[in-house]
Parts: sequence; structure tokens; C-alpha cells
Amino acid sequence: MNRIVHGDNLAALRGMEAGSAALIYIDPPFNTGRRQTRPQMKTVRDEAGDRVGFGGQRYRTELVERAPSADGEAAGYADSFDDFLGFLRPRLVEAHRVLAATGSLFFHVDYREVHYCKVMLDEVFGRACFQNEIIWAYDYGARATKRWPAKHDNILWYTKDPERYTFHLGESDRIPYMAPGLVGAEKAARGKTPTDVWWHTIVSPTGKEKTGYATQKPLGILERIVRVHSNPGDLVLDFFAGSGTTGEAAAKHGRAFCLVDESAEAIAVMEKRLGTRAESL
Repeated sequence: MNRIVHGDNLAALRGMEAGSAALIYIDPPFNTGRRQTRPQMKTVRDEAGDRVGFGGQRYRTELVERAPSADGEAAGYADSFDDFLGFLRPRLVEAHRVLAATGSLFFHVDYREVHYCKVMLDEVFGRACFQNEIIWAYDYGARATKRWPAKHDNILWYTKDPERYTFHLGESDRIPYMAPGLVGAEKAARGKTPTDVWWHTIVSPTGKEKTGYATQKPLGILERIVRVHSNPGDLVLDFFAGSGTTGEAAAKHGRAFCLVDESAEAIAVMEKRLGTRAESL
């Protein structure tokens, strides 16, 4: 059964059967110290505008004020913890219990916390169960002027068993060679399987994929993870589910999903996005 669960994820995890999830992906708060929001924009016809549309017509973009959340704060969520690892550890201990014997955990974080989180995950899963650090690289957004702009996230891949786990590389999408002239026309046309550096654009603020939820991750990233690291019919779990991208990827490829979030805003976005494909609890 596909489920969307509104509530504390630690309680939800403790209520799940051991070994029941074949794949876990989580994108927890990054402990940036600020409130995470996603700007909402609209376009207005304006001959002096900053965008060119169909037929050469010009438009300008305007930010739209979003209504505050139920607690009176701006939409989004507070991304600040006094003890970030203390918050995460009991949830990851439960995730290890819930993960199937051949299952994988994908932990999505950024450069600020990845080093501390990896040490914690080594302790919970065992260092031998660390398989890869995947770098998701993108090229969008503001540019720093006093340091190299940070344009990547880190995704840590751990398995329940260090040697026996689900991995179907042939199910992955293929990507272009960076130097196609060096590999010949046939290979260049076929493309190659990805490495541990994934170049993929973010969700466009004006694209069809966007839900309006802060920190929404691209469907293409989750589809790759779901297709390679699970089998049709498997249960995919995301207990920091946010906009529900994990559920969308799972449903698209014939997997079941369980999505957990304590934010009413996130639940509303997921229910709208996934519709009748899930039961809300």
C-alpha cells in the first residue's frame, strides 16, 4: 500500500516492521541555520521584461508573496538544530532496523554537515557498508564572489550488507560522453552509465515539475536511485519526504512507497502531487 504519513518520523519508523523497506532515501534538513523557503514567481507581459517567450514576446518576472504557515512563520521550514547529529542518530538507527537485508540507504546532505554525518553513519551501519559518496553537481543560482560557488550536494550510499545488495546498473539512464570523439560514433550514440558524479539541473523555478515546496529535489535524481537500487514491487521509504519526489519516482517505476513528514505544508503538496495513488494517514 502506498502511504503518506503525517507525523513524527521517529514514531513512524518505530511502528514499521524490521526489514520491510528495500530502499530508503532521505533528504533531511541541512542545518543551514536559516528558514528554507522556495520563491514563487509569476510572469507578466512587459515589452521591457527580462524574459523572451513564444513569438518573441517579452515578459517580466515578479515574486509572489506566499501566505504564512499555521504557526505564523513564513512558508517553508526552520533549518536549524542545536544538536543535528543527536536529532538524526535515533532515526538512522531505526532506518537500519527497517532496511531489508539487501537494501540501501541514500542520505542526501550538503558540504556543511557531510563529514560529521558520514562518521555517524559509519557507526550505525558499519564502515564496510559504505559504498559511495555521490556528488550531485548543478549549475544554477546565485554566485559567490569571495569563494568558489558551492554548486553540489553530497549523497552517501550505505547498504545493510557490505557485499549483498540490490544494484542493477543496466537499469540506469545513460549520459553523454564528455569527449565523444574519443570513443567512436556507436558508443557516443549509446552514451555511458553514470559515475559517482551526477550532473543534473535543479528543479526549475518556472518548470512544470515544480511543486512550490522548498528544497524540492529533481525527479531524475530519484528515478535513477529507484531504478538501480530496487526491484518492481519493492517498498521505497522516505521519512523526510517533503515534496514527495521519492514517491513520484517509486510510483512511476512500479514500486510501493511510504512517505513521512511532520509538516502540514509538505503533506498538502504530496497529496496534491500523488493524488489517488496514496492513502494519507
